Amino acid sequence: MKHRITVFTPTFNRAYCLGRAYGSLLRQSNKDFEWLVVDDGSTDNTREFVESWQSERKIPIRYIYKENGGMHTAHNTAFRNITTELCMCMDSDDMLTDDCIECILNFWDSHRKEQEHVAGFIALDGFIGGGIIGSEFPSGVPIAHENWLRETQGVRGDKKIIFRTEVAKAAPEYPEFEDEKYGSMAYKNQFIDAKWPWLLYNRVIYLVEYLPDGSSLNMYRQYVKNLKGWDIARRSSMIFSLTRRRKFVECIHYVSNSIFMKKWSFIKDSPKKALTILAIPFGIMLNLMIRLKTRHS
Repeated sequence: MKHRITVFTPTFNRAYCLGRAYGSLLRQSNKDFEWLVVDDGSTDNTREFVESWQSERKIPIRYIYKENGGMHTAHNTAFRNITTELCMCMDSDDMLTDDCIECILNFWDSHRKEQEHVAGFIALDGFIGGGIIGSEFPSGVPIAHENWLRETQGVRGDKKIIFRTEVAKAAPEYPEFEDEKYGSMAYKNQFIDAKWPWLLYNRVIYLVEYLPDGSSLNMYRQYVKNLKGWDIARRSSMIFSLTRRRKFVECIHYVSNSIFMKKWSFIKDSPKKALTILAIPFGIMLNLMIRLKTRHS
């Protein structure tokens, strides 16, 4: 049976919390979905858990094991293997609301006229204990580009993106480097957002808990261990950011990253050379701050 949406979960040594994600899928009021688990080289009992759930046959589950390469490489693997009309990521430590799939499909079906003109839609994330993460979308705005929302309308916080799969597949993959395990998860979306707007759904359909071993709480350490990926991401962000303020912030991070890399051609390589020159003193200060924060890591 061909399902309409794939919920994909990149995971690495998260067997201890993956069951909660599975439980939220079992509770879905609409089960017209497939769960794709991309195991990024786990050494715990993730495979045994997933295979036991597959044997239960309560929901359709696909399991793909790959060598450890980082979350961004697991996303690349997922997008290569998804065949449904829609797709969305559910992190291994998160949950869907019990009506998430039902809400997604009903909302999508109610916008048939717009479907071919958008990349998909964006809904709200909430905390598992209650409350919206960040802010809602502005009222009276049914469709928009994400960069415009964040840079000019003050929309804050993590949001849940539901991709039209053919659009996600057509966008560039996350850059992969053998010696780096992390890439900016905004990279792919920037290319999509520059070309396609999103429908906006002001409803919480996804529940988040930020765990201590999650990437959200380890950003500074990820920053200094994955310099090549961040170099590409910062240069990309300079191009796709809408406001001069945001471009300047990206230049500051780019300068800091270049200092870590000892990449002294960073002005020549920058797509925003003048702003990069202006950002140099601020980039030096950021670099020093990050060194202080990570010196005991």
